[in-house]
Amino acid sequence: MTLPSRLGFGIFLAPFHAPFDNPTLALQRDLELLQWLDYLGYDVAWIGEHHSCGWETIASPEIFIAAAAERTKRIRLGTGVIPLPYHHPLIVANRMVLLDHLTRGRIALGVGPGALNSDGHMLGLDHQTVRARMEESLDVIMRLLTEKEPFSHKSDWFELVDGHLQLRPYTQPHFEVAVASAQSPTGMKLAGKHGATPLSLTFARSPGGFYHNSLRDLWNIAEETAAHYGHEMKREKWGLVQHVFLAESRKEAMEIARHTSGLLQREYFENTIGMAPSDGPSDKIIDRMVAEGTWCIGTPDDLVESIHRLDDMSGGFGTFILLATEVGTREQMLHSYELIARYVMPKFQGSLDSLQLSQRFFSGIKGQLASERERAQELAGKQYQEVSAGWRR
Repeated sequence: MTLPSRLGFGIFLAPFHAPFDNPTLALQRDLELLQWLDYLGYDVAWIGEHHSCGWETIASPEIFIAAAAERTKRIRLGTGVIPLPYHHPLIVANRMVLLDHLTRGRIALGVGPGALNSDGHMLGLDHQTVRARMEESLDVIMRLLTEKEPFSHKSDWFELVDGHLQLRPYTQPHFEVAVASAQSPTGMKLAGKHGATPLSLTFARSPGGFYHNSLRDLWNIAEETAAHYGHEMKREKWGLVQHVFLAESRKEAMEIARHTSGLLQREYFENTIGMAPSDGPSDKIIDRMVAEGTWCIGTPDDLVESIHRLDDMSGGFGTFILLATEVGTREQMLHSYELIARYVMPKFQGSLDSLQLSQRFFSGIKGQLASERERAQELAGKQYQEVSAGWRR
C-alpha cells in the first residue's frame, strides 16, 4: 500500500441542492454539516463557487468560509474552487489573506478555470480562454504571495499596477494553494508549475465518455511539470474526490441513494449542464455508477475497499475527499459521515494499531492473568482470615 501513515479525509461541498428545495435552509444544512464534520475529526472542507443552473448555490466561498469558521474549531476550510477568470487576482489574494488572519491559518486557496460554462456565459467569457486566463491569474497570485516588492502586469483582461499585498499572510510563507483537476491536464500542470496541491475528480466525464488520462497519467503530468520548474510533488498532498454514501448495509444504502442520485445525475449533470447521458431509467443509474467505481454506495467495508482501489489506480495519494451530496435525508447523510469517521478513518490513520495490539497481546495471556488474579484473590482471603482470627482471640 502506498498511502501515507495518516490518510486525510475531507469533503467537496459544491453544494448540490435541488432547485425545489428551500435554499435558505439548504445553506443552513451546509453549515451544520461542517460543524458535524469538525466534531467527527475530518481534516478539510472545500467550498465551491457557482453562479448559475439552480443547484450549486454558494456564490462566494470566502463569505461562507467566514461564517463556517465561527462555527468550527479545527477543520481546515478551502475554496473549492474560486474560478480565477471571474476575478481580478489582487482581489482574490487580498480576500484570502484576510481569511487567513481571521481563521488563524485554517484556510486554503483552491482555484480552477470555472466548471460551469453558464457562469462564463453570463460574464461574456469565451470558454476557450478560461484555462489560459486561470494560469495567468495564478502566476500573478503566486507572485503576490511570495514577492514583497510592488510589480506590474498588463493583460488583455486585467491590469495590475504596482501591485502588492498591504497585509501579508498569517500563514508563513503563505497558505496552501490547490488546483482542481477534472477533465483536462491543465490543473495538474499548474499544480506542478507552482508546487501546489492537486485535487482530482475520480469521476470526471467528457462528452465522449471518461477522460482518457488515468490517475497515474495525471500524476505524471504534475511531476514532469514540477521537475521543469524546480519543484517536487508530494503524493501526500494529492486529494482524490469520489461520490460516497454509507448505511448499515449495502442494500439499505442502495435503496436510499437510488432515487436522489438518479435525480442529481439525470436532472443536473446531464439535463442541465450537459454531461454525457446515461442509459436506462434514472433509478438504475446508480447501479452502473457503483459498478464502474465512480460512486461508492454501501458500508464502511465497501469504502475501505474503494480507497484501496484508488490507491492502486493512482499510485498513492494523501487525502480522500467525499463529494458532498444529499442522496438521503439530513439524518441519513449525517449518519453516513459518522460511519466513515468511526469505521473507515481509523483504518487509514493508524489509530487502531495500538488498541488492537494491546487486545491481541493480553488475549494471548488471558489464562496466565486469570490464574494470577485467582491466586491474588485466594491470598487476600487467607490474609483476611488470619487477621480476623487475631481480632477474635
